[in-house]
Amino acid sequence: MNQTVAGQRPGIYTRGEDTRRRILEAAIEVFAAEGYEGASTRHLAERAGINLPAIQYYFGSKDGLYRAAIDYIVQEIEAHFAPIAAPVRAALARDDATHADLLEALCRMLEAFVVLITGGPNLESRESRRLMFARAEIEQTAGLDALHECGMRQMYEPCLSLVARLIGQPGEAEEAALRTLLLIGQVTVFCDKGARMPSR
Repeated sequence: MNQTVAGQRPGIYTRGEDTRRRILEAAIEVFAAEGYEGASTRHLAERAGINLPAIQYYFGSKDGLYRAAIDYIVQEIEAHFAPIAAPVRAALARDDATHADLLEALCRMLEAFVVLITGGPNLESRESRRLMFARAEIEQTAGLDALHECGMRQMYEPCLSLVARLIGQPGEAEEAALRTLLLIGQVTVFCDKGARMPSR
């Protein structure tokens, strides 16, 4: 009896995680399309293909679901940048890093940013995440700070450090900050126009 129950637990856990993930994916789409105030829990449940009480069971409330959806996006961003974080830190830690080394690290950061926005097979999913981020900015919703902090830590701060080293200025220099913002802004415009990185 105990063995049977124990043997069922991984499957139950997996189904629970799958349900939770499905709710989060549906929530991102609904919050992106309708905003926080416009999204009803009934519509969220219908979009996820679940009963309404499941939202309370997994997330407690609509606010809990919204915050969890933000955290879900943050975790995706962190996982995306993880493979290049160590090499970039290593390049920055080297006093003897050449201009070419630093430029290569900066290019890898920018390419990772482009892939984050335009890469992958699911265009609708990417667009929902971008629109949810934009709505959070406009509506100043809960969780916006987490998105900002993630963007600063994963993208802006490493790029700022690299740009500052490349132009021979301290990271707090205004010129380094302006150049970094300009560079990231240009890449964002590039992505918004639907461009794709050329294949290598």
